[in-house]
Amino acid sequence: MSSESQIPIAAKVASRRFAARLAAFYATLFGVTGAQLPFFTVWLKAIGIDATWIGIITAVPPVTRFTVLPMVTAAAERRQMLRGAIIATAFATAFGFALVGTQHQPFLVLAVYALTCCVWTPMVPLTDAYALRGVRQYGLNYGPLRLWGSAAFVVCALICGLLLGYVAAVHLIWIITAVTVLGALVSLTLRPLQRPTAATVPTGSARKLLRDPAFLAIIVASALIQSSHSAYYIFASIAWQQAGLSGLTIAGLWVLGVVAEIVLFALSPRFTLPPATLVVIAALSAVARWTITAQDPPLPVLAVVQLGHGLTFGLTQVGIMGLMMHHVGGHIMARGQGYLAACGGIVASTTSILCGMVYARYGLGAYYMMAAMAGSGGLVMWLARKRFTSHPHSAASGG
Repeated sequence: MSSESQIPIAAKVASRRFAARLAAFYATLFGVTGAQLPFFTVWLKAIGIDATWIGIITAVPPVTRFTVLPMVTAAAERRQMLRGAIIATAFATAFGFALVGTQHQPFLVLAVYALTCCVWTPMVPLTDAYALRGVRQYGLNYGPLRLWGSAAFVVCALICGLLLGYVAAVHLIWIITAVTVLGALVSLTLRPLQRPTAATVPTGSARKLLRDPAFLAIIVASALIQSSHSAYYIFASIAWQQAGLSGLTIAGLWVLGVVAEIVLFALSPRFTLPPATLVVIAALSAVARWTITAQDPPLPVLAVVQLGHGLTFGLTQVGIMGLMMHHVGGHIMARGQGYLAACGGIVASTTSILCGMVYARYGLGAYYMMAAMAGSGGLVMWLARKRFTSHPHSAASGG
């Protein structure tokens, strides 16, 4: 009797430890993004790299998403070493960013950053895979764990904004590097998970996804709408700095967007509209957001526009994941997510390069191109919306 009563207690303790350590790692993982996304391009500009080269350099992460990333995640899964792969990529990422900070010539920065991204970009899908296995093993919920990542993004963006007033922009890379080092150390605390039993994945059915018009509509619409954020991700901080906004104000604007995203994720279980409709609403919101941003609005209007990030990014994510869950069978979900990431990477990398060229010549006019992309993604989803009411797959099928 006593042993039976002790088992649940031990299980709860193990569950709490897993959750706490994973939440801490998610915090460092997205904390890096909170420091890197708003201020990496500021650092590039500070060391004398022009807008065209900035566009090329920032196109690297999306490229690795559809080239190296699938190979890394597949190899880790085949060898059943997700935790080991997370630790290895975390330490390699920390070393890579430290090496990037020693470079100042455009081509050398590009080369070292490209190698770093080969180990950095797989970290999120590796961690999500590890998290989902742990969620199943310990009976947890994914959302509360993932929210720590978004919260850390906000904190790191604010800290970098504060430090920008005291630290020269040429030293921002070392703040980013420090967060990656912290993440590498935290990765060592991740708990080993039970090894899954060998499963056979029907590759034929996975390949059929790419011949499914409805699935193609999902990944194309997602790629177009999410990639329409490229000009924002790459040049927003630079444009705001040139407009005379302080580092703290810049960080605050980024934080507004992330807070809106967190709120939307928290409220998403209450949404009753079909996922395809949510994606169309997100696309229309993006068209409005980028059109207004192109007008160089005053700070109060810009702050309101930033709140639209919850719709343009968050609602797109919620809608696309809903479509994936209902349209892609559980036994091929990992392959479907890989195709989704690959398509997004191709479109995002191309968009980043074009953004650099357009911004160098037209400045904020690049946002009109973003509005057109978002509108195209919404149109794709609108035309395909009726396909999602027929032949749905059970997300639980196949495990």
